[in-house]
Amino acid sequence: MNADRLEVTRQPVPEPAQLQAIWQELEGRSAPPVFLSWQWLGHWLAVYQPPAELLEVREGARVIGLGIVVATEERRHGVLHSHCLRLHQTGYRHQDQIWIEYNGFLAEQGRETDVAEACLRYLCDEMPDWDEFIIGAIDAGEAKFFAGMTGLHSHLRWEAPCFGVDLNALRSSGQHYLSTLSRNTRHQINRAHRLYESRGPLSLVRPDSAHEAVAVFDSIGPLHLHRWGDGPDQSGYANPDFVRFHRSLIEDQWASGGVDLVSLKAGDEVIASFYNLLYDQNVYFYLGGMKTEDDNRLKPGLLGHSLCIEDYRQHGFHYYDFMGGEERYKSQLGSFHCQLVQVSLQRSRFKLRLEDVVRNARNRLRQESAEKLKERLKGRVK
Repeated sequence: MNADRLEVTRQPVPEPAQLQAIWQELEGRSAPPVFLSWQWLGHWLAVYQPPAELLEVREGARVIGLGIVVATEERRHGVLHSHCLRLHQTGYRHQDQIWIEYNGFLAEQGRETDVAEACLRYLCDEMPDWDEFIIGAIDAGEAKFFAGMTGLHSHLRWEAPCFGVDLNALRSSGQHYLSTLSRNTRHQINRAHRLYESRGPLSLVRPDSAHEAVAVFDSIGPLHLHRWGDGPDQSGYANPDFVRFHRSLIEDQWASGGVDLVSLKAGDEVIASFYNLLYDQNVYFYLGGMKTEDDNRLKPGLLGHSLCIEDYRQHGFHYYDFMGGEERYKSQLGSFHCQLVQVSLQRSRFKLRLEDVVRNARNRLRQESAEKLKERLKGRVK
């Protein structure tokens, strides 16, 4: 069996109830990450209502693949117009800041490659008007396969490593989580634990209602803004569309266990809060807010994550995923498991080739300037 025997069709996105039935039926035969579940994508469609089309892959009468594409125009450098096609994103920065990860086509388990190949062939052969197919964040190996299969030029837009903790392996080993960490990280966490306990007993607390869960999400906002900033592509809390999406997601998913809001308290004081997505017994750490401390021995983030990881381990979860990002705490607390990228698969268009030439020349100049500055500074030190 391969992609040649599959039929791909395209249609406007059906009514929500109809699409939900189709999506969840296939989801039950798949092994997707949370971002390809109806839990996430159904909510994305409901909140943003993008002008999207549904790709459906059939083998005979059975649906074995689905994907939702959105066509938009992107203007760059003030002069370049590009017709873009995106998978599970709208093309509008303020809406895409929710940042889908582990993107791809929903596929019946074991048929992922066939479905991706069939969809990509269809996009290239039956939809000739787009200049770039933008997809991300996606596993780097999968992005390489997409580029090789289509023969399109792959322009890297963004990349970041992913770290996480295999809770099944931890449980099987019989080890406590802290014993798997480096001596220095373990020391920092234990010291913070002792210092915070002087303020009162440490406890993980969860809200008792969706209303309280939204309140916890809102309480993270000022801390998140302080840590990441309120500019474009910084903290999502500065973006009303981001906040609206997640407030309604929490309201929809709290009762069914699709989201988890956890706060770490020292006595009566909240020192850290975490917003996690839960799906198929996997934990996806989405964002958090940590109390700012003058004493750098106090590590509310490290301590909070370590206690959450141990809590999820005890409750039978499979994996604690920090997702994409180069923040040091992720590599301290987890193990590398993949490289995520966002890529633009580009047709052979003169405007895109010219942009690539200019971009490469600019990058070379920047590198040369940096190297010259480094040499000058080195000379001053001598």
